[in-house]
Amino acid sequence: MNAIIWPANFEPGFSDNFVSNEVIVAGLSAAEIWPLLSHPECWLTYYANSANVRFYHGSGPELTVGDRFYFETFGFPVKASCNESIAPAPGAPGRLAWHGWAGTEGANDRLDVHHAWLIEDLDGGRVRILTQETQNGQPAIGLRDSKPNPMLNGHQDWLDGLISAAFIKRG
Repeated sequence: MNAIIWPANFEPGFSDNFVSNEVIVAGLSAAEIWPLLSHPECWLTYYANSANVRFYHGSGPELTVGDRFYFETFGFPVKASCNESIAPAPGAPGRLAWHGWAGTEGANDRLDVHHAWLIEDLDGGRVRILTQETQNGQPAIGLRDSKPNPMLNGHQDWLDGLISAAFIKRG
């Protein structure tokens, strides 16, 4: 199976917080999942922990490399830049990732994240959806030390909502 591609300073194990969530589901394809994930405004329909999505500079509605966008999640106002957007294709996984940040650079309350998604078709009519996020900064340490980890649970909610939305859309 394929893996997330990590930029420098965001490798798991070297960041302040890391979460990984994965589902494998029969009866859906990567092509059915992709539009629900690559269009941030769709997140609002199936993931209650996202709000106020907007794009900067006339980009959108689908995330492409270099797009700047904004959304709110986990109580953070997140500015983000898409650094990976490759739609799934036969024999190749879909990849979506962004660098997000909240707070002023260098400040104690600054949070920097790399959130990545991998969507790939598996044999037997199954799809694998992997989402992983690394975080740096004091807020990341607070999230890491919270039990249960809100990021782990929140991202599971995102995956569960994404799967449900894909089945609903399919009819």
